This record gives sequence, structure tokens and C-alpha cells, in this order.
Amino acid sequence: MADSIKAKGSNVNGDGAIKIAAIGDLHAQEDAQTSYRDLFGEVSREADVLVLAGDLTNLGKPKEAERLAEDLRACSIPVVGVLGNHDYESGSVEQVTATLRQAGVHLLDGQATELMDVGFVGVKGFVGGFGARMLSSFGEPAIKAMVAESVSEAMRLENAMRQVRAKRTLVVLHYAPILETVLGEPPEIFPFLGSSRLGETIDRFKVSAVVHGHAHRGTYEGCTPGGAKVYNVAMHVAKPTGRPYALLEV
Repeated sequence: MADSIKAKGSNVNGDGAIKIAAIGDLHAQEDAQTSYRDLFGEVSREADVLVLAGDLTNLGKPKEAERLAEDLRACSIPVVGVLGNHDYESGSVEQVTATLRQAGVHLLDGQATELMDVGFVGVKGFVGGFGARMLSSFGEPAIKAMVAESVSEAMRLENAMRQVRAKRTLVVLHYAPILETVLGEPPEIFPFLGSSRLGETIDRFKVSAVVHGHAHRGTYEGCTPGGAKVYNVAMHVAKPTGRPYALLEV
């Protein structure tokens, strides 16, 4: 069954909500035997919009993006997504981005788009840690640069949120905005899985739901301090659907 996030508004289902299938960390490879065509075809029958929560490719190679773009031909519904850290690995992020956008993906990087009366807002996010243990801008220039990047991603998320005019909003991230949905990963790597700065930004706005990936061994569901529902939709995280993707009603 879909997780129900109650919100007002009209939609194609006629009940005030649209169905969103969300999945992260596909890690498409250029020489892999695995194809996502059947999965995307299934999603097209189950949902109104597909959301991809980063790490769309394994090493950020253009050929990997081309393979994923080919598989996406089987998807007959709109696709919204963000990139993840793996998509930056080979220094070809511009080519990866162009390929996926040419395939029809609404690839967000500090922007917002509206589909079926729902605003979709997306940034990759960044590291930094959570709560009182969040990394602060102190000491070596390298540490300050890391914090500056984390703050920049949060600011870009805020700027994108201010563009939304729809009554319902789904935030799409790769890195986690809360600690709760990374639990299950080794504690030593928590600071590298996300940042509370993202959650603090989200809580300044009315948000229907948040999805992210990155934490493959994390926990499916949590909440920001302000009460926004957060879902870890990384492919290998167990979900109520029993499938690799989550189904949300927004």
C-alpha cells in the first residue's frame, strides 16, 4: 500500500492526491547485465510520477547515463530527479546531466518544477552531520570549505523552495536531512550521509514529504524536527511496497 500523506488539491486520481514512486541509488553501469526497463514499466502502471533520488549512475560515466536513459524509454510517466555523489565521480557531470535531461528527466539542481499541481524541489545536498554534532566552520581551511559547501546546498534548497507556488511540495534530495533515516549504517559514517542543515531549511516551509537516498542500510521513515515526513528510498532499503521503490500519495 502507498504511504498516505494527506494534502488538498485536485489530481488525476480524483481523490486529491497523486501517486509518486520514489527510488534512489540505481547505480546504472555501462556493462551491467541488469536492466531497469521492466521496473520502469511497472512503476508507470503504479504511479503518476517517478522520482529518482540520486546516484543514478555508478561512476558518473556518460555511457552509464546513456544506458539509464535507454531504460527510461520504458517509463511512460514524468520523471523528476537529482544527482548523487557517484554521479560526480568521473568529472563528467555536465554530460550526465545533459543526457538525462534529453531523455526527459526533470533533473533538479537547486530548482523547482510543478507537475500535476505538486511542486517538486531538488538539490543533491551534502555532508556535515546531524544535530549538536554537526560539523562547524572552525579550524583548517579544508574543514571550512566542507561546511561552506553544506551551507551552500541548504541555501540553494531554500531558494528553490521560495519558487514553489503549489499547495503541495515534495523535496527530493540525495543526502539525508535527518539522522533517523540513516540509522542502520555504521555510526562512524553518519556525518558523511547528510546534514541537519537540510532539515532546518525544510522546516521553514510547508512540505508534504521529503525523499532521499545515499544511506543504503538506513531506515525507511522518519520526521524532521518540524514534523515533515522523510523517506529513505535508497534501492536496498526495505519499503512497505516490498519493491525497490516506495509509493507515496502526495
